[in-house]
Amino acid sequence: MTALHPVHPSQPHPRCPCYPPRVTIDFAQFTYPPYDAPLAEAWGARYESLYILLHPFICVPDALAWRATQQYPTDSQIQAHGTKSAWTEVAAQSNLAHCARLNQALLTSIGSLTDERDDASARTLKQFLESSPLWMPTEGRFEPLLHADFLAAFAAAGHSQLIHVPEFPATDPVTRISITDLHQQTEKFPARGSLVAPDASFLFTVDWDSFFTLFYGPRAFLTEIVRARRMEGFFASASTEHFWFHYAFGCSIVTISPELWQPA
Repeated sequence: MTALHPVHPSQPHPRCPCYPPRVTIDFAQFTYPPYDAPLAEAWGARYESLYILLHPFICVPDALAWRATQQYPTDSQIQAHGTKSAWTEVAAQSNLAHCARLNQALLTSIGSLTDERDDASARTLKQFLESSPLWMPTEGRFEPLLHADFLAAFAAAGHSQLIHVPEFPATDPVTRISITDLHQQTEKFPARGSLVAPDASFLFTVDWDSFFTLFYGPRAFLTEIVRARRMEGFFASASTEHFWFHYAFGCSIVTISPELWQPA
């Protein structure tokens, strides 16, 4: 892992004084977008598309289920023994109707909602998980079961490194990390923040209190990666905001009906 030291845009190329000025990227700008505007407008609407990537529920062997341990599995246990379980399956099996309601139940369960709480759905979800070999994802981080998918996107784009932008780049450094080191686990995978391509052509970013990651980039590339890696989620519309679960309250201005969400 190396800290980035930006070059001033007016600095000439070191080998040729007549070479055009370098164009540097201010990676520190790529923190999670504001809550009060459509997500598609982030960073001056720089990206063609946004895929809202749902963090999978974690299916574990019975020995790691709540009934057996009543203790959340460690990251190493999740990566060694856990498999992805889709939101659509959990929503159907728990009778929570759709993913917007499930997101609301998840947020209620961690105490991040007040007026928008749905205690009944949160109880339903809790009872369902306690009776199944399933765990909910942990909020606000890059879910361990998605680490390989993230790295696959950078490899598919031909990048050997990624840029990690922390939640608070004013106090923590923006760093460049080797994909190989992350694969081999000689470098710790970033817990949260943003993972940005070195040319800023695409990125992943997660919010501290959320159960989904935003995947920005060209539509064709996002579709290719999402389909190849079977990453559950949907493409945002022009009006989709951070609180897209508001559909559960009939706020169609914020987002569109879950039945109309566009999968990859």
